[in-house]
Amino acid sequence: MPTTDPFEDAYTAGILDELEDTRRPAEIGPPRAGIAPAEPIALTGCVIAGDGALDPGYVVVSGSVVADLGAGQPPAGVLVFPTGGVLLPGLIDLHGHPEYNVFAAWEPPKQYRNRYLWRASDEYRRIVREPWARLTGAAPDQPSLLRTLTRYAEARALVGGVTAIQGASGKYRGKEEALVRNVDLPIFGQHRARSMIDLGRAAPEDRQRLRAQIDQGKVAALYVRLAEGVDERSRKEFGELIEANLLTGATVIIHGTALTREQLGQVRDAGAKLVWSPQSNLRLYGQTTPAGEALQLRIPVGLGADWLPSGSTSLLAELKVA
Repeated sequence: MPTTDPFEDAYTAGILDELEDTRRPAEIGPPRAGIAPAEPIALTGCVIAGDGALDPGYVVVSGSVVADLGAGQPPAGVLVFPTGGVLLPGLIDLHGHPEYNVFAAWEPPKQYRNRYLWRASDEYRRIVREPWARLTGAAPDQPSLLRTLTRYAEARALVGGVTAIQGASGKYRGKEEALVRNVDLPIFGQHRARSMIDLGRAAPEDRQRLRAQIDQGKVAALYVRLAEGVDERSRKEFGELIEANLLTGATVIIHGTALTREQLGQVRDAGAKLVWSPQSNLRLYGQTTPAGEALQLRIPVGLGADWLPSGSTSLLAELKVA
């Protein structure tokens, strides 16, 4: 439920409802990051493939998938866009808070038992909460720089090889073309993902609506920040997820630091997935998600750099920590 704290409301808002994609494809040029091409197209340039560079080469995009790639000229009958550049695969950062990535790394003065404790700390208030409030207009008489903060985060992500990121603010809507895809906002002309920061803030009717949309195929991914900590309070959140009827094949659990092997087995049985952010976990709690056990159980595990206050400077840096 909403509080009287603008920072807490913004930080924990999540994205529970479908957002309209107000962006339009470019009249000319290659497809933009949030729009799937209406017909197959070929992008030409120097293609970095799994076995080396193809120069000249091409990549054929059909809908939202790569349909073909090769050396030389693209197949006849396909609309061609010469890029004059380098085409290579991009990384997907599956957990972040992009608009907070203007802050320097925060070294916590101690380790915490759960995420609620550091969020309530005086140190965190001085390092993140108050500066963020001034930058985004949450403080009185201050203009909002939310668009600028998000643009900066997208540029940082690109420099680190990331072309898609999870965790963008739902308040940042109607923007012009994004530099990276925001996977829980509208992409490819559809909005089929939702996100929750705090499960306890979602009203019963919100939970019921989300489950119905998952069952109907309208929602294909539900990102839930869950069990982030090392104590029983963190662990109990998994039971709350089950009670909310939201442990499904569409569920993507972010962190899951406190999950037991038995709970991981339930994650596997439901077909759910897990996102691992080891740097932030180690800084804040002194231990991290049992990713090894999750992999043994054949749970799909993704990686997220989280945010700069406690996470890594890039997804590549987070990979080194992992």
